[in-house]
Amino acid sequence: MVSSPVLAPLRHASFRWLASARTINQLGTAIAPIALAFAVLDLGYSAAQLGIVVAARSIPNVALLLVGGVLADRMPRPTVLVGSSALSFLSQGAVAVLVLEHAHAFGWLIALSAANGAFAAIARPASSAITRETVPLERLRGAIVLLRLGTNVAAAAGAAGGAVVVAWIGSGWGIAVDAATFALSGICFAVMELALRRDRAAAPATPPECQHPIRDLIDGWREFTSHEWIWVIVAQFLVLNACYGGILSVLGPVIADASFGRAWWGPIVGAESIGFVVGGFVAMRWQPRRAVGAGVAVLLLCALPLAALGLLPSVPLLVALFFVGGLATEQFEVAWDAGLQHHVPADRLARVYSYDALGSFAAIPLGQIAAGPLATAFGTREVMVGTAVVTVVVTLAALSRRSVRTITND
Repeated sequence: MVSSPVLAPLRHASFRWLASARTINQLGTAIAPIALAFAVLDLGYSAAQLGIVVAARSIPNVALLLVGGVLADRMPRPTVLVGSSALSFLSQGAVAVLVLEHAHAFGWLIALSAANGAFAAIARPASSAITRETVPLERLRGAIVLLRLGTNVAAAAGAAGGAVVVAWIGSGWGIAVDAATFALSGICFAVMELALRRDRAAAPATPPECQHPIRDLIDGWREFTSHEWIWVIVAQFLVLNACYGGILSVLGPVIADASFGRAWWGPIVGAESIGFVVGGFVAMRWQPRRAVGAGVAVLLLCALPLAALGLLPSVPLLVALFFVGGLATEQFEVAWDAGLQHHVPADRLARVYSYDALGSFAAIPLGQIAAGPLATAFGTREVMVGTAVVTVVVTLAALSRRSVRTITND
């Protein structure tokens, strides 16, 4: 019996299986990029061709998010998750076979990567929206914290373990491990579905109204835009992710090479992952009434590592600041997820999640593309300081909206 209030969501079988599925899935997701990169290179392809394979996954992974949102609000979400896990297992398993057989089939690598990105896009909204179905509303925040804690630990372990797997047994087997995690998570989702059916036996859910998919998208957009705090924060993250996921990912290694050495870049970025994990434990205890506004406010701390890279790229300082940035980000992520789950109707939640993901991630490739030209024009370190300033400005702009500051999860 789970007696701790923090662990109370684990009393629900459906939540336990959801947590297991998402943790296992994240473990494989963290291993996959490392294994795929070395697999493509092991087959003798160039860095440019590796970029094509990676892009082949990224494009449908963003382009089909809205489709995933419609499906997750129209179909039973466990069914969507089981189906996408099975298809992902098959696509990644096929990639593993190609690599292990040393088959030079570049076209197949592109096609299978695109398929895997599409299946991940279909699964993402359903995976986010289903949490509310597994626990009572009063335990929702704790459930979100536990889910994120599990996936953050899995992400850190997978990133470290992926390199070990590739080095010891080969890139092909690394991809095979990723395929196996899809199979295991699919089994967990299937058992979760059985548990949910038992829970709903006394009160069957009303099936969603069937209408044209375009109408579903329009209704989802109306729901998304009807909450000012939601679209303001998504607009904020459109810019923040272009800075963090785009510019930082390109110029961070450049600064590392020019100053403290590339060997330290991994531990510096790893400190952020540790911050995510520790932030999960903090979020278990720190529960402000206006959690979304507080979460947005602490994101101001994320400007510090960006500024330090430009002004004082010292390894101890960067490790500390990236850790603080990860801890702060986790407070926001928990508050944001709980806010969406509380305030968006269940039958439109997946579509709102899909608009959130699309808006938040769309600018990352633009940031990656712009990083080089900006650094050439203004200087690498100047650009990093500029991204820190932009981070502060857009965060303060979001906080200037009363809806962001005052929203509660009561």
